[in-house]
Amino acid sequence: MSRYTRFISASLVFALAACGGGTGPYGGTTNQNPPPPPPPVGGTTVNATPSIAFSPAALTINAGQTVTFAFGSVGHNVTFDSQAAGTPADIPGVNANRSVDRTFSTAGTFQYHCTIHPGMSGSIVVR
Repeated sequence: MSRYTRFISASLVFALAACGGGTGPYGGTTNQNPPPPPPPVGGTTVNATPSIAFSPAALTINAGQTVTFAFGSVGHNVTFDSQAAGTPADIPGVNANRSVDRTFSTAGTFQYHCTIHPGMSGSIVVR
């Protein structure tokens, strides 16, 4: 192989290596954290939103179903207003970018609120 052919081959290899392997939209890297995973699919998820609201504010389920409380990028918690029989355990602390499941085994209406954000409340109606 001639000196000229080796130079062209090496240049081509270098150019190809420089163009590939990036993770950004144009081959570069980004400094952003990946978004949290989406909440589970289904009608039994309550999202604690960054706009300081539970969505949906009221959810109706059947006895024995599990509700997923999905906490986004802003920290929230869930405290049930009554500790009557059948009320699931509270979700204490400051929860962000995670999901927590609670099973509702008894029929009734379970009111809850976020102790971090006054006025942020919701209810689960269990049939």
